[in-house]
Amino acid sequence: MSDIRDDLEKTVDRICQEHCLKEVFMSSEAGVWPQALWQALEEVGLPQACLNEAQGGSGLSFDDAMFVLRRSAYHAAPVPLAETFLASRLLSAAGLKVPVGVLSVSVAHAKDSLELKGSQNSPTLLGHAHRVPWGLSCDHLVVVAQREGQPYIVLIEREALGQSQSEWVKNLAGEPRVQFDFVNTPLSAFAPLANAKERLLCEGALLRSVQMAGALQRSLEYSLQYANDRVQFGRPIGKFQAVQHMLAVLAGHVAASAAAADAAIELSAEAPEEFFIAVAKSRVGEAAGKGAEIAHQVHGAMGFTREHNLHHLTRRLWSWRDEFGNETHWQTRIGEMALKQGADNLWPFLTRL
Repeated sequence: MSDIRDDLEKTVDRICQEHCLKEVFMSSEAGVWPQALWQALEEVGLPQACLNEAQGGSGLSFDDAMFVLRRSAYHAAPVPLAETFLASRLLSAAGLKVPVGVLSVSVAHAKDSLELKGSQNSPTLLGHAHRVPWGLSCDHLVVVAQREGQPYIVLIEREALGQSQSEWVKNLAGEPRVQFDFVNTPLSAFAPLANAKERLLCEGALLRSVQMAGALQRSLEYSLQYANDRVQFGRPIGKFQAVQHMLAVLAGHVAASAAAADAAIELSAEAPEEFFIAVAKSRVGEAAGKGAEIAHQVHGAMGFTREHNLHHLTRRLWSWRDEFGNETHWQTRIGEMALKQGADNLWPFLTRL
């Protein structure tokens, strides 16, 4: 690990150990914004990790920013760090200034329908955005809207969001999701961006893959520790071959997920690389289901209690795997991309990394 990665790991670990406490998780799931946790992240500039120095960022590489995200998910940090990263990258790609504070995005829900209405110079937003993560806590929201068939990146301030909220729910992990119904909602900024909806979907899938890889790593560590600590029939359950086999399978899923996510990160620094993101989201999503199942099997009844921290990870794995396209969606796209290559180009296409 490089010196900067070592420093980043220590920083994220310190902040999460201080602020990701049981009462913080409980209050967050009850709808209370974890201000102290977010402020601690802001004090060291981590929410701006995806921005270069000219944009007010910390000058980290994209790889390092994704390392920060993975480590925050390792601790199940209940804040929209991924959403802030995603919103920052979309605004930067559209040439818009990235505001400070908490950012969120729409999640490319199938029911979303957003249009720009009114004059070209001062349009307003009309339509619906479903299950927006942390929608009531963000300072600005980024969405993709259409105008005469052209996609736009749109920035909306909190004041306008408060007037548009219609429904607040939680996902399985207890993270807030809100529906916005926009009627002539004023915009803070907007700019055209080619393939904006596709970019939102791909970038979101990449960030969710990175988060799931981090949560899987911690689930494995919890499982290994519990298997060594839990004694049954006079010895730790980790000494039994059946449990060792389950742990080996879980470790394989964790390693495969990390490799798939790393490959997608490497090729997506400037813009999302669709094929490798599709591979990552489908492979990590599969691992999320199987890995959570194994982790709970190893922990037995203890793993299903709220007293143990495992559920903070597994409930996020189950929730994140369905956002920005599930395994079926991305596996179908992999097949479509492979078919387009033809027989002669398929192997070079698959081995180009």
